[in-house]
Amino acid sequence: MTPAGGATAPQDVAPLSTPTLLRRMTCFVYESLLLFGVALVPAIIGTLFFAQAGQDHALQSETALRAFALLVYGIYFVGFWSARGQTLAMQTWHIRIVDGTGARLTQPRALTRYVACCIAWFAPATLIAAYLHLSPSQTLGAVALGIVVYALLALAAPGRQFWHDVVCGTRLVDARAEKAPASR
Repeated sequence: MTPAGGATAPQDVAPLSTPTLLRRMTCFVYESLLLFGVALVPAIIGTLFFAQAGQDHALQSETALRAFALLVYGIYFVGFWSARGQTLAMQTWHIRIVDGTGARLTQPRALTRYVACCIAWFAPATLIAAYLHLSPSQTLGAVALGIVVYALLALAAPGRQFWHDVVCGTRLVDARAEKAPASR
């Protein structure tokens, strides 16, 4: 159906449905596993840096290494979200990221979403853990609990999207619905 007085847009042909929270979180876990591979880039570069700088231990530049890892992850996510609308894990789970009109994300919007994701998923629990002076294992537990709580908050968000998607004007959609007509 076309909107009154409007042309048929791709999202009007097949409504974009939101993947279930379980499917999105399974994709999140799979993405986390893939990021270990992506983390090899900063680890290798960090090792070369430490060798050249003559440092005895990698933790001497832990903050710089973490910042570099965030930069590498940012390049990974922003690159995939703006070029294809899907990361490798999202392709596996048939989830795509689109803007409010159903179009692919621009690089600035993808970057905004990446920053919002980092803040929403990890910052609250990490700050609480730092304030309470938790041990590393307790901090990991606090971050895991924070991720679960934040994910469940999506059930109360408009369209059951994650809150960072609501704020950024993006949404996760089921990519299988888009391919169904073409495969017949």
